[in-house]
Amino acid sequence: MNKFEQLGLNESLLKAILDLGFENPSEVQEKAIPLLLEKDTDMVALAQTGTGKTAAFGFPLIQKIDADNRNTQALVLSPTRELCLQITNELKNYSKYEKGINVVAVYGGASITEQAREIKRGAQIIVATPGRMQDMINRGLVNIKNIDYCVLDEADEMLNMGFYDDIVSILSDTPDEKSTWLFSATMPQEVARIAKQFMSEPVEITVGTKNSGSSTVSHEFYLVNARDRYEALKRLADANPDIFSVVFCRTKRDTQAIAEKLIEDGYSAAALHGDLSQAQRDGVMKSFRGRQIQMLVATDVAARGIDVDNVTHVVNYQLPDEIETYNHRSGRTGRAGKLGTSIVIVTKSELRKIYSIERIIKQKFEEKTIPSGIEICEIQLLHLANKIKDTEVDHEIDNYLPAINNVLEDLSKEELIKKMVSVEFNRFITYYKKNRDISAQSSGERRERGDSEPREFNNNGAVRYFVNIGSRDNFDWMSLKDYLKETLDLGRDDVFKVDVKEGFSFFNTDPEHTDKVMDILNNVQLEGRRINVEISKNDGGGRRDHNNRGGRRDSSKRDGNFAPRREGSGGGFRSDRNSSSRREGSSGGFRNDRNSSSREGGFRRNEGSSDRAPRRSESFGDSPKPRRPRRD
Repeated sequence: MNKFEQLGLNESLLKAILDLGFENPSEVQEKAIPLLLEKDTDMVALAQTGTGKTAAFGFPLIQKIDADNRNTQALVLSPTRELCLQITNELKNYSKYEKGINVVAVYGGASITEQAREIKRGAQIIVATPGRMQDMINRGLVNIKNIDYCVLDEADEMLNMGFYDDIVSILSDTPDEKSTWLFSATMPQEVARIAKQFMSEPVEITVGTKNSGSSTVSHEFYLVNARDRYEALKRLADANPDIFSVVFCRTKRDTQAIAEKLIEDGYSAAALHGDLSQAQRDGVMKSFRGRQIQMLVATDVAARGIDVDNVTHVVNYQLPDEIETYNHRSGRTGRAGKLGTSIVIVTKSELRKIYSIERIIKQKFEEKTIPSGIEICEIQLLHLANKIKDTEVDHEIDNYLPAINNVLEDLSKEELIKKMVSVEFNRFITYYKKNRDISAQSSGERRERGDSEPREFNNNGAVRYFVNIGSRDNFDWMSLKDYLKETLDLGRDDVFKVDVKEGFSFFNTDPEHTDKVMDILNNVQLEGRRINVEISKNDGGGRRDHNNRGGRRDSSKRDGNFAPRREGSGGGFRSDRNSSSRREGSSGGFRNDRNSSSREGGFRRNEGSSDRAPRRSESFGDSPKPRRPRRD
């Protein structure tokens, strides 16, 4: 007997459940459905993303709707367009055997006139984003003054996105006697305030413990140096050949830039963020659901609508600003009872966030090290062998076997296997043989000196610059670093090893930023004085400017302050940009022409990719507002 039959649902809904393949209700469904069917009541349900909350309110909502009444009887509010459409589609699937029930989605990015027309034709249930719903109310295009039910789905996320005023205004336009059902993963103060203001003695349902993480998701973190964050992401993808993941970044700019870098390096990736048009977002999600994309790089807001089966990993490329948001991220995997993994890439300065998250989700993180190149090669070799073993043979190839056998007849079985595997494997092993270990030592102590920047990284592959501003311009290493980041529009970790003297300073960037540093800083004035920046060489203190002219010796130089410009292997790879690279306005990133080859199982498909340097990590992130310099 299907357990859904014991919850009190009618035959038409049970038939739809059978079609959908649902076998047993989740915990939140088992608790909420009988309660909501039994009586009209306000309810607060705390449950993690991926626990089946849509069905928990969707089935009782449909059963309570009067299909003969064409007026709007229920309003469901959700934080994003994607989630709005997802809920709408699910409610339509649930009500497929209920004649006369009409569900309409109301969201930004689509024609408001057409949405109003659909509602006018009769919509018992409206699923809406708060902003568009408020707009329609203001224009008099919708009437929710007589609804019987209001559902707030992902309430904490709606409030995190700044919809508090819209939600209060919308709820104020609904009748007091309606039933309000609030579903949330966490219970911050603003959610509690909404519940207190608009709900009457709500029944509370909690799945697990409040704010706890899902039991089907394991959590692990990898400690790396900040500049190795992107390289760590690639290695983790290579170490999981069948990865099907969502990679989270904090900002739209970071999301776009990381996705572009992954595509450029041969991975099947795409970006999902709010600057994309609705058509672009739909196209990305269609490709992701069809598994044409293995790594979807997304912002927290855009990812609220991702409900895709069998996501294997969630990768936190950057931790969210709000710790509670981590729960929403990890809820993208481990859904419907399946197991998933949430990965966090962290630096030493971020470890405290890991401990804070552990306290909130009441689950421990496992610390792991980034796999070495040899470990990744072993994983990939076995993956390739299994892929060959499991490949179905198209017997059309039989027509070509005589010719193939003729070419390979001098090879033994062992030689044939080695050569066949090496066709793909050689490029991979060559790349990782030259690559260094990037795992940071968790027990290592960070060294600091005076008022200079902590030396967490060596200079391998970096470019060191001389600039004619220093402490007499009211800079210390931190304020100069912030000033350079803002002026150059670089990420938090793209400027490093800042060393401030009285009348001049030194700093490092990765080689890919050299043209940008020279072009921008040499055209900047600081309080009427022209800034001059030159590239330092480790040749006894000499300097050269952008035009490679020899400079004067700096008598104040110290050993170790001038790093050579490294070419090739050893301390890391150089990424040479061609002259076609261009800065893309507000995106803050670089766009390059790239081919359409994709990455399967982690192997680079581009010819010659084994000796092509991987792109340096542009470790992004918001930085504090730099202090404005002034001269005494």
